[in-house]
Amino acid sequence: MATSTRGRRSALKLVGTVAATATILAVAGCSTGGGSADGEVTIEFAQWWAPELPEGAFQGLIDQFEEENPGISVELISGPYASTKEQLFAGAASGTMPDVVGLDGAWVSDFAQQGAIADLTALMAENGMDDSKLASQIQIDGATYMIPVVNFVYPLFVNTDLLAQAGIAEVPSTRSEFEAAAQAITDLGTASGWVLPLSLEAPNGIQNDLMSWNWASGGSMLDDGGLPDLTNDDVVSTVEFVQGLWNDGVIAPGAFTMKEQDKVEEFTNGRVGMMIDSLSHINLIQESNPDLNFDIAAIPAEDGYEGARGIPYASWGIGVAEGSEHQAEALKLVEFLMSTEINSELSTIANAFPGNVDSAPEFGEGKELFEKAFEIYQSGYPANEFTGLPVAEDLMRQFDTEFQKLLEGQVSVDEMLATVQESWSAEF
Repeated sequence: MATSTRGRRSALKLVGTVAATATILAVAGCSTGGGSADGEVTIEFAQWWAPELPEGAFQGLIDQFEEENPGISVELISGPYASTKEQLFAGAASGTMPDVVGLDGAWVSDFAQQGAIADLTALMAENGMDDSKLASQIQIDGATYMIPVVNFVYPLFVNTDLLAQAGIAEVPSTRSEFEAAAQAITDLGTASGWVLPLSLEAPNGIQNDLMSWNWASGGSMLDDGGLPDLTNDDVVSTVEFVQGLWNDGVIAPGAFTMKEQDKVEEFTNGRVGMMIDSLSHINLIQESNPDLNFDIAAIPAEDGYEGARGIPYASWGIGVAEGSEHQAEALKLVEFLMSTEINSELSTIANAFPGNVDSAPEFGEGKELFEKAFEIYQSGYPANEFTGLPVAEDLMRQFDTEFQKLLEGQVSVDEMLATVQESWSAEF
């Protein structure tokens, strides 16, 4: 999926574009996979995808792969996003990474620099995999290290029952409407208006929950040369807006230690009225609380803004461990998941947009929210300026650290952004 940066300069880049329509959209020698005397090969696949899909859905695809590829068995290692990330970073440091890994675009630069993940460009050429149908590839210095399998937008989720109880007739579309709705929900006394995860351990709340307000109003955190530009008026306005929500007491308590999965739990259990979140969590929310009535909408824009809205997005990316002894078999699994039919099926059950240009998700009964998300996507443009930046997660953490100081009243907005601007510039 193409990013909306303004001439970003970075060694890591996104190649190709995710379609905007339904028809397009280590240490060498170490191995975690195994073999047996009869030639059976077992490859491990660590990811956070299975828990976010309907129960058994992803295993069903893996079962189909094993049927079509006799001699290859797949051991799924499934867990929440945060724990998967921790496991993979530990595995990268120790040279014990699973054969196939689910990847977030923010991790790729670190893993590639460590030599933990394989050059997929060379691996595809060596094994004859055709990459012409891949909608996008994440590359470093011309070599692919991650393939986005499916792509998710991050709209605004709203608890429609809480909105109604608070006397809010329509889902907020502007920042001022959002402020009013968040305050009205908080005033009910049973829930907070909004939830903001700011854990320094998993600082992607800066990307998904804070900077998304900037992109939704057409703003950027980079200059025309792709360098940090955190003191521009758009970023200042975004930070001041979220600071105002904090000062008004409408943000759920515990923000400084909250991670993404905690945010989703708060919303699912009706303790917050609104959140910005991935479409991938729709199944999880519906299964965890079938009685929860919720809707999605575009992230509210700055009052008076009439341009196209940046739509935050993230990918379920896939890569192969550099230390795997079964790279050819691992690539077969990658190729299977990126095939037209399987990628269509996966994007459908995940409420996502496909990574194969010929794949198409199926709309239909029970997919109304997905169809609505697709309309939101078509009306704006995909925006995630952290994808493609060096040490992206460290950049988020640096911003997060100073932002927490701001919320605690230790620094001003100008002081906070100047400090982050200086620390970010040192990384470029």
